[in-house]
Amino acid sequence: MTAYADLKTRFARIAALGEASGMLHWDAAAMMPPGGAAARGEQLATLAGLGHDLLTAPEVAGQLGEAEATGASDIANLALMRRAHLRATALPTALVEAMTRANAACETVWREARAASDFARVQPALIEVVRLQREAAAALSDATGLAPFDALMDGFQPGILAADVEPVFAAYEVFLADALPRAEAIQAARPAPIPPQGPFAIAAQRALCRSLAARAGLDFDHARLDESTHPFCGGTPTDVRITTRYREDDFAQSLLGVLHETGHALYERGLPAHLARQPVGEAAGMATHESQSLIVEMQACRSDSFLRFLGPLLHETFGGDSAPYAPENLARLWRRVSRGFIRVDADELTYPAHVILRFRLERALIAGDLAVADLPGAWNEAIHAMLGITPPDDARGCLQDIHWYDGAFGYFPSYTLGAMAAAQLMRAARNASPTLDRSLAQGDMAPLIGWLRGNIHSQGSRFGFQDLLRNATGKPLDPADYTAHLTERYLTA
Repeated sequence: MTAYADLKTRFARIAALGEASGMLHWDAAAMMPPGGAAARGEQLATLAGLGHDLLTAPEVAGQLGEAEATGASDIANLALMRRAHLRATALPTALVEAMTRANAACETVWREARAASDFARVQPALIEVVRLQREAAAALSDATGLAPFDALMDGFQPGILAADVEPVFAAYEVFLADALPRAEAIQAARPAPIPPQGPFAIAAQRALCRSLAARAGLDFDHARLDESTHPFCGGTPTDVRITTRYREDDFAQSLLGVLHETGHALYERGLPAHLARQPVGEAAGMATHESQSLIVEMQACRSDSFLRFLGPLLHETFGGDSAPYAPENLARLWRRVSRGFIRVDADELTYPAHVILRFRLERALIAGDLAVADLPGAWNEAIHAMLGITPPDDARGCLQDIHWYDGAFGYFPSYTLGAMAAAQLMRAARNASPTLDRSLAQGDMAPLIGWLRGNIHSQGSRFGFQDLLRNATGKPLDPADYTAHLTERYLTA
């Protein structure tokens, strides 16, 4: 076997271990009884250690040095292998296993702390997670030459660093300071939306969510829909797992959550099958992934066109007065600007503010400029400065997201970068398919998903975030497309 062929075999085994770990994570969130947490943490740590040992075995460095590849996909694959090896060899196996155990333990306690709105309960576990993340960040920094926090960011969206994000976020703050009060004034001059009256049977919600996910293109021969505390998409490209959460008094949370996760799932399902379990066959980073969920949920499914299809379907499903389900009322309801506490419930205009404050806080935590014990107060000060509101409790403050408690430091910028990319991609898709909105008005998402299949999904990781956007839209990330979208949707009287 050539060195490159041997590496492909090795990376396929590493990917299979990652898939097994992903399924255990899904099970922990959706199915596992609380008493299984300790054993699950050890299982995940063992798998992480095995994968790390395979990647850092002494012979790998020699094979990477000898390997040659021809063809665009193989050349990109080999480069990604070398990148993965560089990052992996920076971290001792013992540290990888310790981080996995600490993350699993902290996530378990976080679920209890969030329910009780008691940050003190999870604080010791989070201190350990942050300590290990700082250790890993320092080691990755030494190996890559990146700043410690940049080294963590680079693990979620390769090639995107804090210096790339800071000016984008600063410009958005300026835009928001003017746009938010304007949007609120325009909104106040319009009729208030009529909320649909529940209760909304969970069984009906579940059936509707599944039906709309399938209409968007999700094949349930290769997917599941379950429940969890925090909605997510996991699994593998041939066995995708999405979750949501249901409330009898509000069907929108589950429905819009499922449409969001369906965007993630369709991306996984559309990855190039012939490159499965190779680095080049994976998704092109988390900002790219978030662009795919947000183009489905925010750009397509909250558009005027799709709401013309969805309104009658909702009335048929839940009955009662038809007025709340009128498309124009759904638009006012689901595109309502509100200075809220909860990121996942935030409107498109204020959502980036939630991300910006998290980005700054997590940078401070990793740099050692913010102590974990001071996180609740720092959080409350930051959101008050951004939106003029103060959370009444930690459940609506620093306990609301799973990410830090699961060790995901450097992830949050991907959300807003993804939202901006989604607006840019939607504009390009409309230009490529002038009848796209006519299709959405009939509940037909095939033209949009087909365009994404060709331009994003099927490309895997051949291109970085900026080149992927450049190839699909003719330019790298352009935040002006996002502010133009917001201006049209929220600032037009």
